[in-house]
Amino acid sequence: MTRPKHVEVRDLRLAYGTKEVIHGITFDIHRHEILGVIGPAQSGKTSLLRCLNRTIDFTPEAHVSGIVKVDGEEVRRTRDVYGLRRKIGMVAPLPVGLPISIYDNVAFAPRCAGMSRKADLDAIVEQCLRQAALWEEVKDRLSSLGTKLSGGQQQRLTIARALSHQPEILCLDEFSIAIDPVTTMRIEDVLKELRSHMTVILVTNLTQQARRLADRTMFLWNGDIIELDSNAVIFSDTPKDRRTHDYVNGIFG
Repeated sequence: MTRPKHVEVRDLRLAYGTKEVIHGITFDIHRHEILGVIGPAQSGKTSLLRCLNRTIDFTPEAHVSGIVKVDGEEVRRTRDVYGLRRKIGMVAPLPVGLPISIYDNVAFAPRCAGMSRKADLDAIVEQCLRQAALWEEVKDRLSSLGTKLSGGQQQRLTIARALSHQPEILCLDEFSIAIDPVTTMRIEDVLKELRSHMTVILVTNLTQQARRLADRTMFLWNGDIIELDSNAVIFSDTPKDRRTHDYVNGIFG
């Protein structure tokens, strides 16, 4: 049975100045699926994520047209941009821990949203650290600086911080680029569990990671969708477009 649509994108175009980098793409993302997004560098993958939660607004020369809807609401018309960004959590390629304690890294967003009772904050900090597979490693040193953690631990702390917004959608942009394979596999296990609670958009330069995790995968190339289909099709010997076969098999890219 087809899941309901969580994100709807219609004729999305993005230009930086006079250079168009996304060329009128149209697709849907289903609720509680993991959508993989693959493609060579400079294909528009990160820019696409930034259009979804309107962090593209921070780039003055960016010009966006088309329609992006989340839960049926057009994101470019919403009056509550901060609420939109709480709804769509974002994890960057490199871990960016705030120079405060591990506890305060996770409690930061709930406090900004008005949560003040220590018992409530304690519960959400533990919950998010558990969801990010970090709780057992840090539960006895929550007052330590988050920036003192290892790279893999900091990336999981970044995920915990994104989860503290209680997002409906979690976007991950090359989350494993700076961490070791063991930590990568631990985070992949976390993402499989999170699928039951939220929609996940996974931008990755590792085609096999998309193959392991995603329900469907989008092949984005030079700002165009070459193919978007189930993994059974995308990673088969006969996808619909020959370029998909060549990319996922390392013939180019």
